[in-house]
Amino acid sequence: MMIDKYVAEAGTGDTDVIAQTLSMLRKASQLGRQLDAYFSAQNLSQLKFLILVVIDREPDTDHLRQSEVNQRLDVSKPVLHRTVMAMIDAGLLERSEDLNDARAHKLSLTEAGKTTLKAILPGYFQVISDFTQGSE
Repeated sequence: MMIDKYVAEAGTGDTDVIAQTLSMLRKASQLGRQLDAYFSAQNLSQLKFLILVVIDREPDTDHLRQSEVNQRLDVSKPVLHRTVMAMIDAGLLERSEDLNDARAHKLSLTEAGKTTLKAILPGYFQVISDFTQGSE
């Protein structure tokens, strides 16, 4: 097996664990591509979807500061800023001043953002279900 050779040359690692991990990464990559295709067909991106979910899932509030969204997602601040601005322009998010911090902005879903999220979720879960059922 190729992995045996590389592990032996590297002098570290458990061949079985590495093989399982590489298989998991391959499956994650395949699922990621399927989700990208799904979101693209919905005129959305995975990042825009995640921003909608992150804001919507907060139990005690209907908004988050942009910095809080950034903390919850693994994305650079410039990419998040550009994406948020595009979502505001598209009518999915609205941004308002934070009365507690003049430097901060609160982001909340518009009715269109809520409707979009509600419409996207069934297909999102279907893609995941189909993928997991097909990969068993």
